[in-house]
Amino acid sequence: MSDRVAGLMGQLIAVAIALAIGAVIILAVNESPLRVLVTLIDGAFGNPERIAGTLLQMTPILICGIAACISLRGGLFNIGIEGQLFIGGFAATWVGFSFALPPLVHVLFGLAFAALAGMLWIAVPAFFRARFNTNEVVSTILANYVAILLTSYLTINVFKRPGGQPDTPAILESAYLPQIFSFSRLNWGLFIGVALAIGAYLFFTRTARGYAVTEMGANPKFAEYGGIDIKRQTFVLLLVSGAVGGLAGGIESLGVHHRFMEGFAPGFGFDGVIAALLANGSPIGTIVTALFFGALRNGSLLLEVDTTASREIITVIQALIILAVSAQILVRRRASDSTAGERRWKF
Repeated sequence: MSDRVAGLMGQLIAVAIALAIGAVIILAVNESPLRVLVTLIDGAFGNPERIAGTLLQMTPILICGIAACISLRGGLFNIGIEGQLFIGGFAATWVGFSFALPPLVHVLFGLAFAALAGMLWIAVPAFFRARFNTNEVVSTILANYVAILLTSYLTINVFKRPGGQPDTPAILESAYLPQIFSFSRLNWGLFIGVALAIGAYLFFTRTARGYAVTEMGANPKFAEYGGIDIKRQTFVLLLVSGAVGGLAGGIESLGVHHRFMEGFAPGFGFDGVIAALLANGSPIGTIVTALFFGALRNGSLLLEVDTTASREIITVIQALIILAVSAQILVRRRASDSTAGERRWKF
């Protein structure tokens, strides 16, 4: 319990430092940090429409964050969730406009195909990581660019609808993911994200297989000595993480845009990774951090209306949070390694 408290306090301190530096930057552009904060809160939670907008922005970040949590639990870093999101979104859209199916069947088929596409997209990096111990960070990052460019090519040159816009034909209404409110595009994807978070939490804390994954992430050599098949676990974990990333894209396509377009979900995959890191790999904690980033995204829409600050200041604050969180994780790891070294020396 003390380790968890220490981890939580470290994350909170890191965020506080990032926000303090952000406040200094806001002052440098001749704007009041307090006014920017009030505007952000009002833009994110000021009325039911804005709350729904915040939850809408939160949904893909949450699901991408769960995808990141799954890999992080095993000591792996799936940084290719952005690419899996694009591939899954395109796959679900293709199912949406290519087949005429009953409504519920059409939605489930589209989401399943999106998850399958995300899984297949990460299969090659997962295989090389499990078989040859290659660096999954590099391979999954490179796969992002391939996924984005591939879906752009297919959208513009193969499936472009008549007209000047670079997007595909609209999906059939039978493939629409149902909306929660009539005044917002917020859809059942939110419930799917929360269910995934709860399911992942129960899996990692209440099952033997989940415990094995956690042990692998904490100490791979000890886990291997304990009889855990590290290579198999690595391959399966990355496949599941990729499937959830693809599912996030499918929900975005079927529930929000109802078609695929260039840049249809910019940055959601990367925000999900940040949310998972900020939550220390906790699926339940990722619900809170995803809500935080969703509020930043939605609240920033009001910044350029009510203040002189640009909405790009939110991107700067997010970058500062990444740097601060990464720094505190590095400090904690070095402190842990130093303590372990002292214990071995005393022994």
